[in-house]
Amino acid sequence: MERILLSRVHLGGREREWIDKAFAEDWVLPLGPNVDEFESMLSHYLGVPNVVALSSGTAAIHLGLVMLDINPGDEVICQSFTFAASCNPICYQGARPVFVDSESHSWNMDPQLLEEAIIDRRKQTGRYPKAIIPVHLYGMPSDMSGINAIADRYGIPVLEDAAEALGSEYQGHKCGTIGRYGALSFNGNKIITTSGGGALICPDAESAARVKFYATQARENRPYYYHETIGYNYRLSNISAGIGCGQMTVLPDRVKRRREIHDLYKRELGIVPGITVQDNPSSEYDSNFWLTTILIDPASGSTPDELRMCLNRENIESRLLWRPMHLQPVFADAPYYGTGVSDYLFER
Repeated sequence: MERILLSRVHLGGREREWIDKAFAEDWVLPLGPNVDEFESMLSHYLGVPNVVALSSGTAAIHLGLVMLDINPGDEVICQSFTFAASCNPICYQGARPVFVDSESHSWNMDPQLLEEAIIDRRKQTGRYPKAIIPVHLYGMPSDMSGINAIADRYGIPVLEDAAEALGSEYQGHKCGTIGRYGALSFNGNKIITTSGGGALICPDAESAARVKFYATQARENRPYYYHETIGYNYRLSNISAGIGCGQMTVLPDRVKRRREIHDLYKRELGIVPGITVQDNPSSEYDSNFWLTTILIDPASGSTPDELRMCLNRENIESRLLWRPMHLQPVFADAPYYGTGVSDYLFER
């Protein structure tokens, strides 16, 4: 049997049009018309005017932190239950991550614990954290209403990690457009791909222009190479953007299909004793269900890893849920505010 992959790439059929056009016009460069078109298509889909295509979702989070003026000695609050790319860029800036646990219904950042962390960090350091990074995990939106209310109360900007949530909505708003900045990923395993790539959703044209400046080595506008600040090689290539343009033509179909697959799993697995399928907590949440996730009751006599190995023997790929960041050795010294929800989820 052909191996059933966790999240395989599906080409839409029109990717080659943009790629062939790039080759025909010698636009095999880091930038070009495909990049402009891809950004325009993303803006139209998201309903926001300022989207910058970048080399990865990690680069998007990093530049979001640069734009928020995160510096050595600062602290940034990040969801613990996530992939390392959500918090690694905090360390790129010489800042310190502060991890916050999840709430049980969305599995994402708990607003109550977020406020507890903000207040306690002020007591401990004399300063509030400089930014907050909630994550829309596996496509499930975070409680952005609660998170933004607390962020506004303390004057802390929010950078959404929507890497897994293109097409997801919270209270009718596309994920990635609800915070000050929003990061997207187009890695090969996402709903749509540019082979590797990402984007940063910006609040205005001025900030988008500044992001493009940082992403192209921060070269000043002079007839020779002149640099007043550190820049990065973070722009998306014209060829990769061509793949993205082709993928954008089928994005609504991809989101629809992921939701259909989730409904299938919910219907068929939901009746199996010992299995709980994660679903939208309420009508405010509309996940793209990039991945369908389940919990295993220990009383069933099976462990998640035993199930993973059993599926693997049947040529079906699956994975354990993310191991929380506060349990990662590299972040052993980072402050953590939690009640054990993410530990519980990882174990099950």
